[in-house]
Amino acid sequence: MTGNMRLAIIVNPELPIGLLANTTSAVGIGLAAKFSLLAGTTLCDAQGRTIDVSSKLPVPILQANALQMQEIMLKALGAAGERAIVPFPAFARSMHSFLDYENTFPQRDLVDETLDGLGLAGPEKWVRSLTGALKLLR
Repeated sequence: MTGNMRLAIIVNPELPIGLLANTTSAVGIGLAAKFSLLAGTTLCDAQGRTIDVSSKLPVPILQANALQMQEIMLKALGAAGERAIVPFPAFARSMHSFLDYENTFPQRDLVDETLDGLGLAGPEKWVRSLTGALKLLR
């Protein structure tokens, strides 16, 4: 499916640089976990040194405020088909383990949560329709 697939990671540009980096990497891991075909390949150089590839597709990092991300997420959640939607709610930063997050999440309503980031992966047309108006993070 990588031939027709597109990725996008959206972050709030107001976050401090460290939180931007953390949000982007956490969302990227979530996207790759859903679609292992995005990475998971090894390559060898001319000397036989083996490395793991980072991504088989470009990963644009786009910017949006929390409200814009919320709107995009809600539209994305309404779509059927093979897709990945990886939100990074701000409350997740206060969790000290995944178990805490996993136990807290069912008690939260994403509509009421501030999003620091959002990752999307799926058919190119679908991702473009959701993110086409957003600017690259600069």
